[in-house]
Amino acid sequence: MVGVYRRDDLPRGTRDATLALWHVADPGNVGTLLRSADAFGAGVALSAGCADPTGPKALRASMGAIFRVPLCGWDEPRGRRVALVPHGGEELSGVDLSGDVVLVLGAEREGLPEDVVAACDAAATIPLAGVEAESLNVAMAGTVALYERARRGGPDLP
Repeated sequence: MVGVYRRDDLPRGTRDATLALWHVADPGNVGTLLRSADAFGAGVALSAGCADPTGPKALRASMGAIFRVPLCGWDEPRGRRVALVPHGGEELSGVDLSGDVVLVLGAEREGLPEDVVAACDAAATIPLAGVEAESLNVAMAGTVALYERARRGGPDLP
C-alpha cells in the first residue's frame, strides 16, 4: 500500500500536554512517541536533530498517529517544562503535571544536556523497581509520563 500526502497538510500546533523531543535520533522512537501522544491527547515538539517523523520507520511506528498529532518546533509549546531524567529528579508522582505541561525527553544515549534541564521548571525521575533507570528507553519514559498525567485526572482522553 502506498500513501500520498503533503507534509504541509500534517497537523500543526500545540496541545495542553506536549512531548518535547531533544535530539531523539531513532525514527522508531519518534514514531512510538507520536503514537503515545495520540493515545493521551498530547502534541509533539521536535528539536533540530530529531529523526524525521515522516520517514518510513517513524511512519510505521506511529501507526497513523502522524496524521492526528499536532507537531511543532522545540520552543513553541507553552506551559511548565518538566525534564525527564534517569537520576536526581523528583519522583514523577510528586511533580505537578496539571494544566499546560511540556514533558522534555532527551536523546537515546546522551539524555538531556545540563543546560536544557536547567531551563526546565522541574526535573522528574521515573522510579523503577529492581532495574536501572537507563533501561527505560525514551519512548517508554514519555509514555509513562503521559500515563501518569492522565492517571491523575488530566484532560479527557480523545
